[in-house]
Amino acid sequence: MKVVVISASPRKQSNTRVAMDFVYDYVKTKDVEVQFVNLSQDPVECYRGPDEEYNETTKMATKNIMEADVWLIGSPIYNSFFSSALKNLFEYVNYKETEGKVAGMAIMAAGNIGFVDVQTLITQLLSYFRVIANPKAVFLTVDSISDSKVSDDSAKQRLKEMVDETLKMALKLQSQE
Repeated sequence: MKVVVISASPRKQSNTRVAMDFVYDYVKTKDVEVQFVNLSQDPVECYRGPDEEYNETTKMATKNIMEADVWLIGSPIYNSFFSSALKNLFEYVNYKETEGKVAGMAIMAAGNIGFVDVQTLITQLLSYFRVIANPKAVFLTVDSISDSKVSDDSAKQRLKEMVDETLKMALKLQSQE
């Protein structure tokens, strides 16, 4: 099984990236192939259309997403929406080739605001791509991060459960094929 972890914050000092680093490290302990798309470290070019030429970072991010069976997406909440970097990344994804993939998500905010709204928006985006979303998203606030690490034990546990449940969903779907 191939897994891609996506940190959808373009900010260099991103709390979302810290959470998704934790997810990535946890997924590496599983018996899966895993890639990390970190939009703060490897920004994807702005989508200009299907016939344009893009840099290697953009091509590799697109390849990793398209080849993965499971997407583990972390997004911050910006202006009551998921990050525009995530939306831009999905401009490269071919919806005709994503049916049956499974996704889990972690959503980061400054406070306890808008989580369900952003979860709904990401789920709608995934639905367009015919990707099955784990309905149990992880909602995190910046208080769960300190010294560039996930410091809250409850947050760590919820992130691990999201990964485990999402991988379990993917295995069940693969066994039915």
